[in-house]
Amino acid sequence: MPYINAEDIMAARQVDLLSYLQTYEPNELVHLQGNTYCTREHDSLKISNGKWHWFSRGIGGRTALDYLVKVKEMSFPDAVRLLTGAPIQTYVPPKEHRTPKERKLLLPEVDTNCEEVRKYLQGRGIHPTIIDYCIENKLLFQTANYKNALFVGYDGEGKPRYGALRSTFSAYKSEATGSDKRYSFSIMASTTADTVHVFESAIDLLSFATLQLYEGGDWKSQNLLSLAGVFMPKRQGVVPVALSRFLDENPQIKTIRLHLDNDEVGRAAAVGIAEGLADYTVIDEPPGSGKDVNEQLQLKVGLIKRKEDRER
Repeated sequence: MPYINAEDIMAARQVDLLSYLQTYEPNELVHLQGNTYCTREHDSLKISNGKWHWFSRGIGGRTALDYLVKVKEMSFPDAVRLLTGAPIQTYVPPKEHRTPKERKLLLPEVDTNCEEVRKYLQGRGIHPTIIDYCIENKLLFQTANYKNALFVGYDGEGKPRYGALRSTFSAYKSEATGSDKRYSFSIMASTTADTVHVFESAIDLLSFATLQLYEGGDWKSQNLLSLAGVFMPKRQGVVPVALSRFLDENPQIKTIRLHLDNDEVGRAAAVGIAEGLADYTVIDEPPGSGKDVNEQLQLKVGLIKRKEDRER
């Protein structure tokens, strides 16, 4: 384990969580009332009076260092280096069209195997062939501490730029510190393809690939892109950053097939994307059954039953 001197540790412990989030992850902060905040990713993680507590996990602390280690699964040396590597400055919101700075991605330590992740994904209907492909191509890992599934996204040079974390035994989900949503989880086509299939999450993406496999399709010939979540657009023509980046780097793309969720947010996001990409052929293809693509898969393979079947 790398040596960290006492002065650096003391300096890191002086950084409170609110100051850290205001500087490094301002979009994660949600103001509740007074001096109380929560994070956008975890609404049960409350920050108030210099302390924070994650009620759904029963853990808490005072410092940003505690948060990075306990919540973000960062190693202690990496967390100290992050907090002491640059001075804390007052956050200035970027201009709307400002080019984002490259972030330093800090991925959690990973296991030598993916057994818990395999069981979890197979339990959600993902075919072993799809899981093996992702593991072999370093798209999927299992974290060492909590056995979370870690879905990794890369840039055009093969450098990891994004990490999505999903618990294998609870509803917990998060992103690795420094994740850049422009490079979210994706599987590129093995051949030149002029179409991209778009999903809200990595698990929906893998579910679609599984459905293609069951239907005899060549899922490896498809461009598959996860958006790392969508939101209710506040203005017309909003295109998620992951899709914008993908289209900029893949000028051969002519058609975009949207497989977003069957809920209000997913439907609104689909409309916003179609409005913002008038130069493309945008086809809205929500799941034919279930609330999302994974539920559609689970219904197909019998892991869950339709409501009308349960009521018989």
